[in-house]
Amino acid sequence: MLASAFASWFGRSHAAPAGPAAAAPVSRVAEAHPRTHPCTPWPRERIALADALWGEGFGMPGGEGEALRLTRTLGPSPAHSLLLVGGGAGGAACAITREFGAWVAALENEPELVDAAHLLIARAQLGRKVSMAPWQPDKPVFESRKYHHCVALEPLIGVQAEPILDGLARALKPSGQLVMTDLVAEEKLDPNHPGLARWAALERRDPAGLQLPVAVTRMLGRVGMDVRIAEDISERHIGQVVQGWRTVVRDLRGTRPDRANAAQLVAEAERWLLRWRLVKEGRLRMMRWHAISRGGG
Repeated sequence: MLASAFASWFGRSHAAPAGPAAAAPVSRVAEAHPRTHPCTPWPRERIALADALWGEGFGMPGGEGEALRLTRTLGPSPAHSLLLVGGGAGGAACAITREFGAWVAALENEPELVDAAHLLIARAQLGRKVSMAPWQPDKPVFESRKYHHCVALEPLIGVQAEPILDGLARALKPSGQLVMTDLVAEEKLDPNHPGLARWAALERRDPAGLQLPVAVTRMLGRVGMDVRIAEDISERHIGQVVQGWRTVVRDLRGTRPDRANAAQLVAEAERWLLRWRLVKEGRLRMMRWHAISRGGG
C-alpha cells in the first residue's frame, strides 16, 4: 500500500523539475552532512526522511512520545544515569534529559547517525548531561555496574542475542532497571514466504536469527535479570508507522522530490510496508521487556 503509492508517485521518472519546489525538505542535520556517501546505510536523504517521519533525531516510530513513554516506566530523575542503546541521531537522548533531567549516555552503531547526534546534542545545549558514542553490536562492551537504568531500542539486529543481553545486565547497578524493545518471530519463519527475504535484506536482518519472545525472556533471566513485563506492543508500533507516513505524504503534497530523495522515499516506504505486513500477519511481533537487575557478578 505505502510502497505502491510511492512507486506510482515517483516511479515513472526520478528526474526532478527545476525550481525551488523540486526537492523534499531536508532537515538541518541532513544539510550538515553534504558529503555523506549515498551507498552508506544512512545517507543524508535517509536522515532527513527519518526526521520527517518520526521527528528530528529519531529513528523509530512514535518519535519523542514513544521514547518518553518507554523511559517513564523506569522512574528516572536528575540523580539517575541512563544508558540508551540504539540512540539514533540523538533525539531520544535529548528528549529524555529534557523531560526527566537524567544523565544519558547514548550509543549508536551507525557512524552517520553518531555524527548527526553530535550536532543535535550541541544545539540542544544540555551540557554534559547527554553524550553520544559509537559501539559495535558484534563486540558489545559496556562499563560494568555504572548505570541506574537502561533503555535499549532494537539492540539485537544482526547479532547473537545473549552476549548483548549479558552486557546490558552487567552495565546496570544492583536493582537497576532495563526497558528493551525488539522485533521477534511468533514462530520459526518460512524462508520462502513472499516478502520476507526482501524485508530481511532491507533491514539487514537474518530471519533465522530472530528470537521467539519466550527465548528472550529466558535469556534475560539467565543473565541476572528479573523480568517483570513482557508485552506485545505490535499494534501500537504499526499504528505509529502509519501515522508517520501519513505526515510525510501530507507534507510532500504539491512537491516532487529530486532523484536521490525519491529513491530514498521508495526504498524506505517498501521497508516499512514489508515490516507492517509481516506484523499484521502475525509473523513478527514488536515486544517490550521491563526487567530489574538481581545484581551480583
